[in-house]
Amino acid sequence: MALALQTLINGLSVSCFYSLMSVGFTLVFGVMRVANYAHGEFYMLGAYTVWLAYSRAHVPFPIAAILAFFAVGLLGLITERLLFRPLRGDILAGAMMSCGLIFIIQVFAGQVWGLGPPKPVPPAYPGALSLFGIATFPWQRVAIIPATALILGLLWLFLSRTRQGRALRACALDSEAAALQGMSINRSGALALFWGSGLAGLGGALMAPVTSVHPYMGHMPLVISLLIVIVGGPGNIKGTILAAFVLGFVYTIFTTWLDSTIANIVMVVLMVILLAIRPGGLLLRGKA
Repeated sequence: MALALQTLINGLSVSCFYSLMSVGFTLVFGVMRVANYAHGEFYMLGAYTVWLAYSRAHVPFPIAAILAFFAVGLLGLITERLLFRPLRGDILAGAMMSCGLIFIIQVFAGQVWGLGPPKPVPPAYPGALSLFGIATFPWQRVAIIPATALILGLLWLFLSRTRQGRALRACALDSEAAALQGMSINRSGALALFWGSGLAGLGGALMAPVTSVHPYMGHMPLVISLLIVIVGGPGNIKGTILAAFVLGFVYTIFTTWLDSTIANIVMVVLMVILLAIRPGGLLLRGKA
């Protein structure tokens, strides 16, 4: 019973984190048709923002996390205007550009904050949640669940209830048709990079007290985000969230019962099986 509860809460926490990362990635790809492989570095910059604001400047953790969202989102706006906008629709050129951006951000972080030991971020919420007296969970990990629900709820409201959000969804489905209807592709691309980068930064902010903060911490979150987006369907937000929870629980179950290496192998095998059954992703693209 204790192990089952532990797996459930850990699976929810991991899946929520994967959702933040993957939705940001697929949102950018859906609108810009550019695979931003520097998404993991935006995650890393969000973690560094919390380290600076919360650990060093003693800003309250929720405010530091919000600051990470907007700071990294602003960086996304800058990269969209200077780097990705001229390459919209060119997947290969966009991938090459984002790979170059990876090294630029990593070198910047290493030069500014050093390549020494990882930066420690103390837990913002010490202690643990006890369920039925048989299982305990660190509050820092539990807090990821409501935080993710809140930010994805705000994203849903933006996409479904605002004119700019509806235009962004239309551009993701068919950019040429959206342009013929008078919608600004450039504005939608900028909003996609802002939200996508901000979600990555928020993911890094929430995980900073849980993991090590260093210039190369974005590699594994990027790889997992790619797996999830492939399974969920590129540009499909609903499919991406569903894939994040499926793969998140698969990873947690196999990590709990076996080890992380086998869990990674199982995730890749599951991706291949799901793509063989549903080549377009778990949900049809038009339903995103």
